[in-house]
Amino acid sequence: MSQSTRFGNVAIVGRPNVGKSTLVNRLVGQKVSITAPKPQTTRHRITGIITEERGQIVLIDTPGLHEGGRDALNRQLNRTARSALEGVDLIVFMVQAGQFGAEDETVLRLLQHVEAPVVLVVNKVDLVNDKTELLPFLAQMGEKHDFAEIYPMSARRRRGLEGLVDLMFSYLPEGPIGYDEDQVTTAPVRFMAAEIIREKLARSLHDELPYQTTVMIERFEETDRLVTIGAVIYVARAGQKGIVIGNRGSRLKIVGQQAREAIEHLLEKRVMLDLWVKVADDWADDERSVASLGYQLPE
Repeated sequence: MSQSTRFGNVAIVGRPNVGKSTLVNRLVGQKVSITAPKPQTTRHRITGIITEERGQIVLIDTPGLHEGGRDALNRQLNRTARSALEGVDLIVFMVQAGQFGAEDETVLRLLQHVEAPVVLVVNKVDLVNDKTELLPFLAQMGEKHDFAEIYPMSARRRRGLEGLVDLMFSYLPEGPIGYDEDQVTTAPVRFMAAEIIREKLARSLHDELPYQTTVMIERFEETDRLVTIGAVIYVARAGQKGIVIGNRGSRLKIVGQQAREAIEHLLEKRVMLDLWVKVADDWADDERSVASLGYQLPE
C-alpha cells in the first residue's frame, strides 16, 4: 500500500430491485450482498470493501427505500436505508435507465439536504434498446437535482465498473486504510450464512416466497475441516410453512443443498447444514419481534 492513500465510506441507495447489491458484489469482486429478482432482498446495512494501492472504499449496500410499507419490518428497512446517508463521504443514487417513478422520487427527496456529494448512477443501460432515448433521460435527470456526476453503466454486464471506482476514489479524503487489505466485508460469517440461506429461498420460491420470511442461525460450530450449522427459517403464518417446506420436504431439501454448497464455497470447508421451518405469528408487524429476529430497533 503506497504512502498517499484515500479512505472513505460510500452509501449505495435507491428503490428496491434497482441493482444495488449486484453493483456492490461486482465492485468488490465477490458476493457480499445477496441478490434475487424479488424486491427488498437486502434487509440489512451490508458493507463491501474495495482495496487497491491508491486506498480503500467501504461500500454500504442498503435496503431499497419504498413507500407504502406499514409493518414493523418495512419501517425498519427504511430506517436502515436512511441511516446509511449519515457520516458518509459520497452517496451513489441508483436508478434504472429510462425509468423514474414514485419510489425513485421518494429516495431523491431524502437526498435534498444531505451534506455528502451525490453521484447519480444510471444502471441497466444494456436494457435500453434504442440508445437515442438515453440522452434525453440523462438530461431530464440532471434537472431534478444538482448531482455531482451522472454516470451511466450496467452492473450486471460489468460495463463501467472501473470508471465508477475511479470516480468514487476522486471524492474520498486522503487517509490510511481502515481495514486489512484482504478483508472484503465487515459482516460476520454467521450473518453471511443466514443471508445465503435467505437468498436461496428467494431464488427457489420466486413469487411464492412469503415476504415475511427470515432466517436465524441457532447453531454454528467450526473446526479445521468442518462447519456445522443449524438454521431456522421463520414465517409469519402457519399456512406459509408448507410453501417453504414443499411436498414431502422437497423444496426445503433443494434450498438446503444450494445453500450448503454456497457456504462451502465461502468458507472453503465442508459444511453440514440443518434447516427447520417455524412460525413466529405476524413477527414482521411487531417491533420487538423484528428486533428479536436480528433487525435493529429504533433508538
